[in-house]
Amino acid sequence: MAPNRKSEVDEAVKDVDFDKNTYQVVFDTTAGKITMDLFPDVAPGHCKNIIGLTRIGFYNGIIFHRVIKGFMNQIGCPNGTGTGGPGYTIKQEFNAKPHELGTLSMARTNDPNSAGSQFFLCHGRVPHLDRQYTVFGQAADQASKDVILKIGDAPTGPNDRPVTEIKVTASEVVVSPR
Repeated sequence: MAPNRKSEVDEAVKDVDFDKNTYQVVFDTTAGKITMDLFPDVAPGHCKNIIGLTRIGFYNGIIFHRVIKGFMNQIGCPNGTGTGGPGYTIKQEFNAKPHELGTLSMARTNDPNSAGSQFFLCHGRVPHLDRQYTVFGQAADQASKDVILKIGDAPTGPNDRPVTEIKVTASEVVVSPR
């Protein structure tokens, strides 16, 4: 069982103030940089969760374990298999934001309240996911969307795992006053 990182995450987000600041999460990957704008207006719990996990370095070294061309790239499992998480779960925050190119959405099991650290980045419009998964961010620029699509083009093997490992080499949270 994964160690529970909840207390570390809670400590890392004590200063988060969505009224005073905007937040971005930046992932430097072996395929390029992905900058994500967060949507705390519709999913504040998910936004705090990814901010906290990023600040404690949770995503550094983690691989994109599942890539389905034309659909999405999934990452966030510390085991690299899609079976792991941060040792805790968060409640769903389904909303009206659409799943489209560059959407940041939370992965989960059949239980709507089973999300933890795994998320996916969409390659295009995926309407059947709308209101079924929590959308909590969007690629901040075209360069980030291009990296998402580049990862999506990676050759894959069994279980949709990229043949050549693609991983997060560093991550950070960017805070900007409103």
